[in-house]
Amino acid sequence: MLKMMKLTSPLHGIILILFVILGIVNSTSATTNYNVLNFGAKPNGKTDSTNAFLKAWDAACGSADSTMIYVPKGRYLLGSVAFQGDCKSPQITIRIDGNLVAPVDYQVLGKSTNWLSFEGVSDVSIIGGALDAKGPSLWDCKASHSNCPSGATTLSFTNSNNIKIRGLMSLNSQLFHIVINGCENVHVQGVKIIAAGNSPNTDGIHVQLSRNVEIIKCSIKTGDDCISIGPDTQNLWIEQVTCGPGHGISIGSLGKDLKEKGVQNVTVWKTTFSGTQNGLRIKSWARPSSGFVQGVRFMNSVMRNVQNPIVIDQNYCPHNLNCPDQVSGIKIKDIIYEDIRGTSSTPIAIKFDCSVKNPCTGIKLQNVNLTYLNKAAQSSCSNVVGKAFDLVRPNSCL
Repeated sequence: MLKMMKLTSPLHGIILILFVILGIVNSTSATTNYNVLNFGAKPNGKTDSTNAFLKAWDAACGSADSTMIYVPKGRYLLGSVAFQGDCKSPQITIRIDGNLVAPVDYQVLGKSTNWLSFEGVSDVSIIGGALDAKGPSLWDCKASHSNCPSGATTLSFTNSNNIKIRGLMSLNSQLFHIVINGCENVHVQGVKIIAAGNSPNTDGIHVQLSRNVEIIKCSIKTGDDCISIGPDTQNLWIEQVTCGPGHGISIGSLGKDLKEKGVQNVTVWKTTFSGTQNGLRIKSWARPSSGFVQGVRFMNSVMRNVQNPIVIDQNYCPHNLNCPDQVSGIKIKDIIYEDIRGTSSTPIAIKFDCSVKNPCTGIKLQNVNLTYLNKAAQSSCSNVVGKAFDLVRPNSCL
C-alpha cells in the first residue's frame, strides 16, 4: 500500500491530488467481504445452497459498510430465492466466479415466478458468473402439450435503483432470462444469453416500467425477443447488441391494458441481427388503449437473413388465436430508421401495418439498403405518414 507522503512542497501536494483522482489513494471506507462458503454453501452442484446465499445476503445487506458477496469457482445448487432490501449497506457487489445451477426437476422452479429475484434494492452490482436454469426439460414438456408450469424468470430486478449487471451468462432459462421491472438507472454490459431458437417465451432481456436503462455489448441467442420493451419504459439505450436466433428487438406487445402508459426515448444503435424472425419491431394488439410509442431511434443496424428487418405491426396476434379484431389505440409517432442495411429472407423487408384509427406519423427512413436474395426487396405501408431521405431500398412506400 502506498504510504502517505509528507507535504514538504507544493509539488508533493499536486502529486497527492493526482493520486487521489487516479484512485491510487482510496479515500472511501474499505469493503467488507462475505464468502458464501463461510455461510455453508457447497460448490458441488448437488447440495442445496439456497439458505447459505440468503444468509450471505442478510449479512451484507445489514452491514453499514460497502460489501462484496463472493461466490468462488464451483457449481452451486439454488432453488427460488428472493434477495430483498431495504439494505443498510450503501453498496453491494456480488462477484461470481462459479456457476449457479437450478434443480434438475423443472417443477421445483417452474411454479415460481422467478428463480433469482432482487426486490427493492439499491446500488447492487452482479459481476461475472453463469446462471444455468436447466430449461430444456420444461420446454419439452410444453412442446408435448402436457400440463406444464409456466416456468420461472432466471434473474429479475423489481422496484430497484442503481443496478449493474456485467459479464454474466444466462443459460437455458425456463422463461425470460433477465427482467428489469419498475427500476431506475440500470446498466447491463457484456452479458451473454443462450437458449435454443425454438425455446418458448425465453426473452433475453425484458424492460418495463423503468427509466434510464442501458444495455451495451451483449450477445443474445434465444427463442423469443432478444430484447423486449414493455409499457412505461423511458430513456432506454441499446448499443452493440448481437441477436440471433430470436425474434429481434421488439417494442411491445402493447395495448393489453386500456390505460397503459407509453414508451418513449428509445435508442437502438449498432446492432446485428442474424437469422432472426424480426429485426426492429414495434407491435401492438388491435384493441383500444391510451398507450403510445414516440421518440425512437433505430440506427446503424446490420440484418443478415432476417425475415422482417423493419416492421410495425398494430394487428399483432401470434398464431392468430383469440385475436381481439378491434382497432389499435396505440399512437406511434416520431420513429427514425437510419443506416439500416443487409438482407431479408422474405420479399417484404419493410412493413408498416398501422392502426386505421391512429395512423403512424413522423416515420423517417434514411440510408436504408435491404435486399432479398441479391435482388430488390419490397416495402408495404398501411395507415402510415412519413418521409424517406437519401438512399432507401426497397423503394419507400411512405
